[in-house]
Amino acid sequence: MTFDTVSPAVLAAALLLDWTIGDPRWLWRRVRHPVALLGAVVDRADGLFNRGSPGRRLAAGAALCAGIAAAAAATGLLLPRLFGTAGWIVEVLAIAVLLAQRDLLDHVRAVATALRRDGIGEGRRAVARIVGRDTATLDGHGVARAAIESCAENYADGVVAPLFWTLVAGLPGLLVYKAVNTLDSMIGHRDERHRDFGRVSARVDDLLNIVPARLSGILAAAAATTMSGSDPLRALRAMRRDARRHRSPNAGWPEAAFAGALGIAIAGPRRYGGATVDDAWMGDGRSGCTAGDIDAALALYVRACLLAGALAVLAAWLAG
Repeated sequence: MTFDTVSPAVLAAALLLDWTIGDPRWLWRRVRHPVALLGAVVDRADGLFNRGSPGRRLAAGAALCAGIAAAAAATGLLLPRLFGTAGWIVEVLAIAVLLAQRDLLDHVRAVATALRRDGIGEGRRAVARIVGRDTATLDGHGVARAAIESCAENYADGVVAPLFWTLVAGLPGLLVYKAVNTLDSMIGHRDERHRDFGRVSARVDDLLNIVPARLSGILAAAAATTMSGSDPLRALRAMRRDARRHRSPNAGWPEAAFAGALGIAIAGPRRYGGATVDDAWMGDGRSGCTAGDIDAALALYVRACLLAGALAVLAAWLAG
């Protein structure tokens, strides 16, 4: 099986389209977003097959992961071919829809706006849309830290990883990555129900993010060289010191890079489902983050996205 490499023009057009319109709500109110459609399938499979002994749950979850990944690869191979000479338009639209540059920017910015304009209550509600932790007891600093962590982590798996796998394996690579990432977000939990059923999806997602996560930290540090008040060397030191202490094998790299570059501390103890997770701190700066620190994280994020996009287009051009 061979994958067509994506052209630099297609990739550049997709990046520009994503920055321009993001995820238009008017469209997704009328049709289901591809990730939402996949989510419905996973949710249905969870209800049907996540039962029985631990071994049976593990096997069912592995089969689900393999089946969805295979279907995603086949879709990526066949879809552009169905449209013949207009297949490049399908590629542009698919890549733009599955990138999260503008959407993440808008959601994280909404947290800073809510904190400033409406206070802690609205800040908690805004950040609850982008994080999985308990937000009801967060103070203002906790809300700001959560938003910055989401920005950093999703830079890796919503921007860098999709670009990386698009370069490696074209549209099939992108669709497989997004399928596995969606599986992990829905069933790759350590709770009793999903510990066995989602184990394979979680491990495959970890494997697919090993390189992109580390690249994202390096790109964030590089982007810090263009931003007043940020420190690229401190970002690199924070990654080297803290990234491996994170409970996730991958999330620590972008989180530590953002924290080090901005002179703050994020992650640390958090609550999920009523239980406290005693995670390590990323960065050795102040933990009392504010809406202004969210602004700084977004400024770094935009620079890091532009750098990742430019390098991806260059890589596609060199590969072609």
